[in-house]
Amino acid sequence: MAELRLVVGGIEMGESPRWHDGRLWFCDWIAHEVRAVDLHGRVEVIATVDALPFSIDWLADGTLLVVAGTEVLRQGPDGRLTRHADLSALCPYPWNEIVVDGADRIWVDDIGYDFTGGGEPGPGIVAVVTPDGEVRQVAGDVLFPNGMAVTADGATLIVAESHGHRLTAFDIADDATLTNRRVWAELGPGAAPDGICIDADGAIWWAEVPGQRCVRTAEGGAVLRTVEADRGCFACMLGGPDGSTLFVVANAWGGVEAGASAGVIYATDAPAPAAGWPASR
Repeated sequence: MAELRLVVGGIEMGESPRWHDGRLWFCDWIAHEVRAVDLHGRVEVIATVDALPFSIDWLADGTLLVVAGTEVLRQGPDGRLTRHADLSALCPYPWNEIVVDGADRIWVDDIGYDFTGGGEPGPGIVAVVTPDGEVRQVAGDVLFPNGMAVTADGATLIVAESHGHRLTAFDIADDATLTNRRVWAELGPGAAPDGICIDADGAIWWAEVPGQRCVRTAEGGAVLRTVEADRGCFACMLGGPDGSTLFVVANAWGGVEAGASAGVIYATDAPAPAAGWPASR
């Protein structure tokens, strides 16, 4: 724990950290809230969501998007959340991660089964919502897709396959089709990558719940750095004034039946600043 410093505690179940407009934004699933915290630990509730607020990101015009259930919601000037896209025709289970790239394409994924209800694990999918509102599946047979990131050149989507113990890459075509599926990094038996982010050296930080750690990995799988925590690391994000602070959202994880609790956000200095998307902006 020597490397980590506490930013804020008192979170019921934290997820989806994003550095935006000088603060770290995150979701508290159990509280049904989207919040922002500054570097002094001062917290503001940005939005209250009827369903679990699984993940957040922003369109280029600054509109906040929230994945909740089978919808992508958008926040209006009055603070109200309304539907931006309906994903239910592609998969009936709650959707997971959202990443908006530099072309305003919205990437979302779904694990493909009822994780909390004891359903049998099945293949997950990745979908895209294009700027003109088209919603379509672009990848399948993904083993518990979790965190996602788009490289700084906008050419590659990387997906954490939690049950596949790997990071998987796809080339992004101009029409948002995904091709050239390949293993970006094998992470080893038992590794379960959750939230991810990219740095300016092209390395990926990935958070892990069972290992209670965040790992910086190069393409091909070489481990560059490991940061240990005292509870499960659900997601991580580079941010701060110069983009070189790694924020870690961690919760005490008691398994599917017990769920998560005792959420905190930690921070530590990182060797390279943020790059790509989710963007630190």
